[in-house]
Amino acid sequence: MMWSLLSGYANYIKVGLYVVAACGIFYCGFHIGNQRYLDYKHANDEVVAQQEIKIEAIKKEHELINKGIQDEYDAKLALLRQYYANGVRQSGTSSVPGISGTTKLSDAIAAYNKLASDCAATTLQVVTLQQWINEQIGIK
Repeated sequence: MMWSLLSGYANYIKVGLYVVAACGIFYCGFHIGNQRYLDYKHANDEVVAQQEIKIEAIKKEHELINKGIQDEYDAKLALLRQYYANGVRQSGTSSVPGISGTTKLSDAIAAYNKLASDCAATTLQVVTLQQWINEQIGIK
């Protein structure tokens, strides 16, 4: 009678063992895969940390170049504005022209000084931009 009772449960026991074996195999596979993932993540963390240090160094170099170019540009622009604010003397003219009946000559000189000042400022801006680009390209 005891054997007949066990034989009835034998199928349930086999199914239970299969389920436990399947869970064990799944857990082993999961554990191995998870361990590989953690190893990969740890290796990448080191690379990421090195890359972040490199990025910070490059950012500081960019900021230093930007600050230097900006300061140089501001100084040169101030000199240009001062030069053109005082008026541009034409080469070869050392005498003061006589008194004119109209103000057209002084208006033309003022317009010329404004135009020359704007052209010089634009040229300075383009030259400074080229210098900035060349210095930024040099960063590696």
